[in-house]
Amino acid sequence: MNQHPRQNMNRRRFISGVTGTTAAALTHAISVKAHAAGDDTIKVALVGCGGRGTGAASQILSTTVPAKLWAMADLFPDRLEASLAALTKGQQRDYDRDAHQGFAARVDVPPERQFTGFDAYKQAIDSGVDLVILATHAHFRPTHFAYAVGKGKNIFMEKPLAVDAPGIRQILAANEKAKKKGLKVAVGLHNHHSPRVQETVKRLLDGAIGPVNLLRCYWNMSLLRDTAPRSSDMTEMVYQLRNPYHFQWLSGDYVVDALMHYLDIANWIKGAHPVSAQGMGGRTFYGETQLGDTFDHHAVEFAYEDGAVMIGFTRQMPRCWNSSSVHAHGPKGRADITRGKITGEQEWQFNGPTVNPYQREQDVLMEAIRQNKPHNEVDTAAASTMTGIMGRMASYSGQMIRWEDAIKSEVRLAPERYAFDAPPPVVPGANGHYPVPTPGVTKVL
Repeated sequence: MNQHPRQNMNRRRFISGVTGTTAAALTHAISVKAHAAGDDTIKVALVGCGGRGTGAASQILSTTVPAKLWAMADLFPDRLEASLAALTKGQQRDYDRDAHQGFAARVDVPPERQFTGFDAYKQAIDSGVDLVILATHAHFRPTHFAYAVGKGKNIFMEKPLAVDAPGIRQILAANEKAKKKGLKVAVGLHNHHSPRVQETVKRLLDGAIGPVNLLRCYWNMSLLRDTAPRSSDMTEMVYQLRNPYHFQWLSGDYVVDALMHYLDIANWIKGAHPVSAQGMGGRTFYGETQLGDTFDHHAVEFAYEDGAVMIGFTRQMPRCWNSSSVHAHGPKGRADITRGKITGEQEWQFNGPTVNPYQREQDVLMEAIRQNKPHNEVDTAAASTMTGIMGRMASYSGQMIRWEDAIKSEVRLAPERYAFDAPPPVVPGANGHYPVPTPGVTKVL
């Protein structure tokens, strides 16, 4: 079985609309010598010490490849301290990781290698490490990735890869440099390392249900994580940084941040990205609570070049029907990819081993570093991130959005400067309400 199936996407379709040297370089990959087999223990820097960053670090430290956590960086000291304590003393099981008793023997992060603030990522990356975990808010990913590539580091970075089209273009340009340097780069789209999903997708690509003409993606959940309450001494920038999932500029909204897991599987099955999107969304629950400027529901229809359609739904409301799943339909049957089941002419149910894909993606990355094997998951992850961004554009604007226009967009979701006392891109009005997108009015291109 192909252990790196995401590489099968037709890159020429993705780079449609991307011009210049980035587009030319995307048509091929160059692999040169990187971290060679037989080197010393791999030193790791964790940039972004939230739950997912801490989980990724624990999984890297759980591999059979000798590794040591060497440096840590976060915007806030309390986040770093909590992560360091969990990695040293142990954690209970969570959605993405097994319980562990701590990695004290593999953690060597004295105070002089604990960095906080907006420039902390540079200090951690420059501390003499071999591998960098990039797990901050998605807004910062392009800048952090470009810096790590410039310093010649192997990288694991969480999804999404950006929150806007300029960020995607920055990711793609930096990735061409990563390829030329032979750097190993993994992306946190863990479904690509799930045997159940791998085998189901393989059967679909082999024609189990015929040509796939409809895909359905759902990420319908209850409320987002608890919000950090606003205190009297908290600036607006700090408040938003403490509540990233409620702000477009930090997370990209849920259609980018979470639904992209399944948009990514759909693109994998189709071997391409959609060419257009139209949809709708709004704020029902968030409108009552005035949480941030994101929508709490999206419904987007994506069209592929061959006429196939993908529909994507995401919702964060209490007391509603929930589903986290992706389904494929064809003339010979249907598949529930997340559960490894095909019905129709070729009935099948996955009965293979249960593997933690979050752990497996790190096992694969660390072996690639140790054995100096080519490993780069960025191009298709960037396409999947951009698919989510295009979906958000459609939902916010109420317009039909075409890929060739979306990828060229110059709309940047960013503050003018980065400081805890600086104004963020969106601020509440006198009534405490944030301006939110209005379909039919909001411009996204």
